[in-house]
Amino acid sequence: MKNLKKAFRLLALILILQAQAVLAASVDTVNTYSQAMKKNIKAVVIKPAGYDGSKALPVVYLLHGYSGNYTDWVTKVKAVQEQADQLNMLIVCPDGGFGSWYWDSPADPSFQYETYVSKELVSWIDEHYKTIPNRKGRAITGLSMGGHGALYLAIRHQDVYGAAGSMSGGVDIRPFPNNWDMADRLGTYDKEPARWESHTVINQLHLLAPNRLALMIDCGYDDFFYKVNLNLHEQLQYRNIPHDFITRPGAHNWQYWSNAVLYQLLFMHEYFTK
Repeated sequence: MKNLKKAFRLLALILILQAQAVLAASVDTVNTYSQAMKKNIKAVVIKPAGYDGSKALPVVYLLHGYSGNYTDWVTKVKAVQEQADQLNMLIVCPDGGFGSWYWDSPADPSFQYETYVSKELVSWIDEHYKTIPNRKGRAITGLSMGGHGALYLAIRHQDVYGAAGSMSGGVDIRPFPNNWDMADRLGTYDKEPARWESHTVINQLHLLAPNRLALMIDCGYDDFFYKVNLNLHEQLQYRNIPHDFITRPGAHNWQYWSNAVLYQLLFMHEYFTK
């Protein structure tokens, strides 16, 4: 009898684990095509448990940083998949190239990532998944280069995205003229100053109207981008643009972003459900 009870308990445990596995988020690795760059580009699509294409879901585009790729978020922060389940959303992780900064590069035609992420990829996702195909159902955020990219793209494409966030974002590129391949995408700062001025987030704020975009900016005290993020926060305040600004101890690393992304996704969820 004792062995029988033990066997039943073991069977019950197996069934529970199987049920949890069935209900876990699933991850698709997809091949998309960029007409602007004439090449295939991979992306990850995280689907919440139970997704069957019958109900339209909101989408968060989650961007990687410099030197990263489309696999970064799913391999380094498992909680992202859990959040897709808990918040019932699709999460798309594009490949933004090694150092694209998510611009349409005026110096290198092989880097046209503004067009790719905000037009070509969004269209592909809406065609292949059951989404809410308007700005009320789309948000974008990212880390470092991707934090810059998320704000840059959202501000310039407010018809596409309704909410945007940044984690440790390079939101003003001008203090870093020799870093992270930016001169390869824009030309050097001394020779192409106008390009640098027009391709930095801090100089896009004139395009914003109060409450048009839901905005969340997050950067740790110990981050080398802290000062430019603080300045962005102050400039948004000066312009009366409502936004959430989070800062706490932390540096430019995955330990910080693993925590920050949970708040970002919750912020996007709150936007979607208003």
